[in-house]
Amino acid sequence: MNNLVITSGNRTQLPEALRLVRQLAAFENEEDAVTASIEDYQQAFDDDLFEYLVALEQGVVVGTMIYYYTWSTWKGKMMYLEDFVVDESQRRKGIGGCLMNQLQRVAEENNCKLIKWQVLDWNDTGIKFYEKMGNAVFDKKWWDVKVYLR
Repeated sequence: MNNLVITSGNRTQLPEALRLVRQLAAFENEEDAVTASIEDYQQAFDDDLFEYLVALEQGVVVGTMIYYYTWSTWKGKMMYLEDFVVDESQRRKGIGGCLMNQLQRVAEENNCKLIKWQVLDWNDTGIKFYEKMGNAVFDKKWWDVKVYLR
């Protein structure tokens, strides 16, 4: 991990971010649910709809966190972490912790009151990771509600 660099992702790294998102979807048994194309990613990135961090090991993207800013009517400005994935071959090396630390720094620098994300109830490894953070709060009172338009 001596060569690990955590930095903001750029447009040219979007295919690697999408590759990792697809890897995450496969882990979640939802491979067919990823319908966004690289063109969708590029357009959304160009429109400033999201930002992302990449973990680079010797220049190769081995992890990503895709996030965007939003508003909590109860707390104020917040960050929503949409996807957090470390390449399957690179897990358990501390990369996830480095990404999470950087994400928290970015949120603080941007005056966010909180960071919010989801974890599947069966993802024991993810849950343990978040528990070890020491400051993550699991809110099991709220249910996700979605309306798919297309």
